[in-house]
Amino acid sequence: MSAEVHKVGSVLDASSSKEEQQVILSILDENKSVILDLSECKYVSSAGLRVMLYAYKVAASNGLNVYLVGVSKEVREVMAITGFEHFFKYFDTVEECQSQIG
Repeated sequence: MSAEVHKVGSVLDASSSKEEQQVILSILDENKSVILDLSECKYVSSAGLRVMLYAYKVAASNGLNVYLVGVSKEVREVMAITGFEHFFKYFDTVEECQSQIG
């Protein structure tokens, strides 16, 4: 399976979500799964969560996946509280993700 890495900045919120969504959707449009590298991301707002959920829905409807890498404890807690954590597969590093998904 083909997957492309996209590194998210330190904040995924209303000011960055539109651009992030465009990048992620362009990867999915190429019929590639997305590896979201969140290792530098320390904050995800509701707008950021919507981007990830929308990406998941688009990916799933096309037989693709969205993988999350390097998710901080704080971001993981937000995802757990909102119930979003069950939509994604998590990995510690990009390399681990790439080796696991083939």
